[in-house]
Amino acid sequence: MAVFIRSVSGVLIILVMIGLGYVLSRRGWFDDQAPKLIARLVTQIALPAYMISTITTKFSATTLKETLPDLRFPVLSMLIMFGLSIIAFHLFRINPKHRGLFESMFLNSNTVFVGLPVNEALFGPKSLPFVLVYYMANTTFFWTLGVYLIQRDGQGAGQFNLKTTLQKIFSPPLLGFIVGVILVLLNIQLPHWIMQDFQYVGGLTIPLSMIFIGTAIAGAGLQNIRVNRDSLGILLGRFIVAPVLMGCLVLPTGMPLLMKQVFILQAAMPVMTNAPVVSKLYHADSDYAAIMVTETTLLSLVVIPILMVIVQHVA
Repeated sequence: MAVFIRSVSGVLIILVMIGLGYVLSRRGWFDDQAPKLIARLVTQIALPAYMISTITTKFSATTLKETLPDLRFPVLSMLIMFGLSIIAFHLFRINPKHRGLFESMFLNSNTVFVGLPVNEALFGPKSLPFVLVYYMANTTFFWTLGVYLIQRDGQGAGQFNLKTTLQKIFSPPLLGFIVGVILVLLNIQLPHWIMQDFQYVGGLTIPLSMIFIGTAIAGAGLQNIRVNRDSLGILLGRFIVAPVLMGCLVLPTGMPLLMKQVFILQAAMPVMTNAPVVSKLYHADSDYAAIMVTETTLLSLVVIPILMVIVQHVA
């Protein structure tokens, strides 16, 4: 019961901030450009600062060296999820126009805008290295395989651009992670005033991420939520197939309990918020992607406490 109460409390923290973003958006505080600005502030400014600040102050070289090899578990999980997404596409008889989007949303999760705040609320800063290990795998898969699949929906044939893909993969958050790791491994101490700036700016990450999710939900419109074959397959993939698969991979291992919990939770996060943006860019069905972001985000607030109790008893 204590685990369930802690999980609910963590979700309520997140829900209040999402609600704030939703209400402010509905009241007209944000114009059409505001969500883009918030997303850029988070991904290009706040999150890199948060990564550098947290990694350099909370973790040792030994911890990082022990953590990074476990990147193989998220990678293996996503490869299997891609195979399962193809099976699910045929099993649920998904609209052929949604095939690429369906497969991309089935295998990729929202590890930053929802995953990071949820793990921070439930486990604190000690969960960050494990969150970032999963993030590395997830962002690589999304900006390579995921974008290729979405392009195929909108243009008939996916086009792979190596330069653009590398720029997306080596994004500011990942570069912030890499810089933080290098500073720790080389035992480099930055001046105190610089670290304070990183800490203050990094503190914007979680509240701005949640406000962004609230504006995204308001933009998609709660009245557009519906359950059909195209959405049911995504819901099952995100909240049942992905965490069960990850649990089967990590529970038999000797990795730390916290890493197991973080990996399973990250696998069960909602659809990537980038999916509607990429869909619109390549003329795929961005409305379908936006609705799935909304549905999975709202449902995750119910799934997470239940999943936490299950994980606590089987780990």
